[in-house]
Amino acid sequence: MKSTIAENAQALNDIEQTVQQWLNDVVIGLNLCPFAAKPQRNKQIKIHVSSDKTENDLLESIYLQLKELDETAPQELETTLVVAPYLLEDFEDYNQFLDLVEGLVVQLGKSGIYQIASFHPDYCFYGTEPEDAENLTNRSPYPIFHLIREESMEKVLKHYPDPEAIPERNIDCVENLTPEQIKQLFPYLKL
Repeated sequence: MKSTIAENAQALNDIEQTVQQWLNDVVIGLNLCPFAAKPQRNKQIKIHVSSDKTENDLLESIYLQLKELDETAPQELETTLVVAPYLLEDFEDYNQFLDLVEGLVVQLGKSGIYQIASFHPDYCFYGTEPEDAENLTNRSPYPIFHLIREESMEKVLKHYPDPEAIPERNIDCVENLTPEQIKQLFPYLKL
């Protein structure tokens, strides 16, 4: 029994390390989110690896993470990544569940306070083909729900030149990656 608990803890730790690597190498390293470096440096980003095996339990975990953000000052906890390694492997299932998460934010009366950014290993923007490079901007090692404080985002955007150009710049960035760079940065993708 103890070895199973230790193995589970090790598995969750390994998943957290993989997400941390993705955050450092892809999100920050490629500057896909120009606002992530500072909270990462200040240790204000929480990575919550969910061990949930049902969607109801995962929704409860996301609720608890939103509650923690509510109860914690942004100087201590700026943002949370909820990682779901054991659920939502299919991108369509993930997308449908994302609607539930956004509904939860509305139901809690937190619209305008929090927004959800979405990441998935098979992320595919509407109107794109799965192999299109621009999908790499939102591809992650596991299904991830990024809980963002809108107030913090608004503050940062005021001081960022031309924030509307970020998506276009990100697409240009990933389209210019070599196949070797893509393999190195996205080892978890089925290429």
